[in-house]
Amino acid sequence: MSFFKTNPTPLKGLLEDAEGGKLKLPEFQRSWVWDEDRIKSLIASVSQAFPIGAVMTLQTGGEVKLKERSIEGAPIAADAADAQSLILDGQQRITSLYQACLRDQVIETITSRKKGVKRWFYIDMRQALDPDADREEAIIGVPEDRVVRKNFGRDVALDLSTPEKEYKERMFPVWQVFDWGNWQSEYFRYWNREYRDFDRFDEETQVFGRFRDSVLENFKTFALPLIEMPSSTDLQAVCLVFEKVNTGGQPLDTFELVTAKYAASGFDLRQDWLGTSAQKGRYQRLKDFNRVLKSVSAVDFLQTVSLLATSQLGERTSATRKSLLTLPLEHYRQHSDLAHWGFQEASKFLGERNIFRPFDLPYRQQLIPLAAILATLGNKAENATVRERIATWYWSGVFGELYGSASETRFAKDVVEVPRWCLDEEQVEPTTCENAVFRADRLLTLRTRVSAAYKGVTALLMSTGGAKDWLSGKAYTLQLFFDEAVDIHHIFPRAWCRKAGIPDTTSNSVINKTPLSARTNRKLGGDAPSKYLTRLEQGTADQPAIATNRLDQHLLSHKIASDQLRADDFDGFFRARQEALLSLIETAMNKQAFRETGADEPETDIPDEEDEAF
Repeated sequence: MSFFKTNPTPLKGLLEDAEGGKLKLPEFQRSWVWDEDRIKSLIASVSQAFPIGAVMTLQTGGEVKLKERSIEGAPIAADAADAQSLILDGQQRITSLYQACLRDQVIETITSRKKGVKRWFYIDMRQALDPDADREEAIIGVPEDRVVRKNFGRDVALDLSTPEKEYKERMFPVWQVFDWGNWQSEYFRYWNREYRDFDRFDEETQVFGRFRDSVLENFKTFALPLIEMPSSTDLQAVCLVFEKVNTGGQPLDTFELVTAKYAASGFDLRQDWLGTSAQKGRYQRLKDFNRVLKSVSAVDFLQTVSLLATSQLGERTSATRKSLLTLPLEHYRQHSDLAHWGFQEASKFLGERNIFRPFDLPYRQQLIPLAAILATLGNKAENATVRERIATWYWSGVFGELYGSASETRFAKDVVEVPRWCLDEEQVEPTTCENAVFRADRLLTLRTRVSAAYKGVTALLMSTGGAKDWLSGKAYTLQLFFDEAVDIHHIFPRAWCRKAGIPDTTSNSVINKTPLSARTNRKLGGDAPSKYLTRLEQGTADQPAIATNRLDQHLLSHKIASDQLRADDFDGFFRARQEALLSLIETAMNKQAFRETGADEPETDIPDEEDEAF
């Protein structure tokens, strides 16, 4: 049996069904946005009986309940009607043709430059009957008052403000293409009065007759291929089919689909997430709790709820699109607060590792299993051993670079395996820890913050590494990070490296970078390390001197040997710091790095700025 059936359906019938509320839109369909040029082109195509594509609908009445809405411009009465079908593909065409051809009201549309305008559309009868003319040029859009002006509004180019002026200019109103009898009668009466000459009047009636037969009849007989999906179609299939046919638009957001599904049961998911003017939603509350959670999307939150619900209910743990689309409303209600708490705990965990902003996150996607793991463990995650294992898993994901693509399968494994490992229920390492490998020569290719591992190195330096600001000797706490505008900067300045003939591909490596406050970085300038270290030790009018041994301790907290810096020994510094950073990463992953030669493909090199923000 075919999954769908196809029937040629009269255009007028479809538009009347849309007006009466029998044909509606699922809530997830985006708003009507066609500009006036596309509307003109569509009208021109129908007027010539040219194909304009198929329309796809879904029969209502099945197990999948979706929130519905009338097409834009439909009367209020349509909202109360029970829809028989929902438009999955063809919304823009049906809405444009409904507003232009069936509704006797001005159309609010946009120009090609996205400027909002109001338009009435007409067909220039003379142009439409000219075999050498482009039909689109015969479709005329006029302002709300139906007067086209030129010369900055001082002169009238076309006046259609009364029916008599329409008859005179031979401009047929598009909104009467299905019911033109009265307009024709009045048109004849007008020209009968004007000519009072039977031959000339007969010529005018013949003009309208040709226009009626070659243009208006095309609207009356026009039919679209209607592909109708049965009401038994499940939501996952609806989603997949929608995206296959809607190739010109944005991918359909799973959150919008689930919102439409829950709305049918009286629950407003969008309001729960975004809130109202009177009450904050979950997203705002998460942002207020910790700015790093600003990166959490509605789909991220749904995936976390799905991970918790499926794992705790003994189902196959999942965060796939299908699992979200089939997530029962009662499961969302049961686990959304726990997911919310999990994200709050995740932000604390990240803060302990000096990850304070969304920009600093190595992988935004890793927040999803992190929140679910912490929510699953609850207060047990406060245990030192448990927290160390969570950290090992986290850094394994970062330095193994395992969350850069579709990760739903890994999410599911993490949420099951990591809590068991943390609680000693299984001594076997989680798959993420087992799969993680960091190559020693990878450090050479980490040059920009598009890399998760690059961000991971700088976060490790500030947290586990215990890096302190060179001037103040203060640790990089949350307050210092923002108050002192901590950035990532070159240790051997880029200007010095270029003079010394050191390639940018080497000097821009994370090995030659470290987090410093803006005030400290200004003291370095572009000088050789031996010069700027001396300047720091001697002090200036606005900065007291720093004892050599204290400055050496500050450098060592960044895994930098001071003697190599004082000797301007770039090669010695580079080798020693590479090894020191490797040791830091190995400790974090609880695993040895892979040290065989042969670097991976380098990253696309994005020029770094001297005041590059971390």
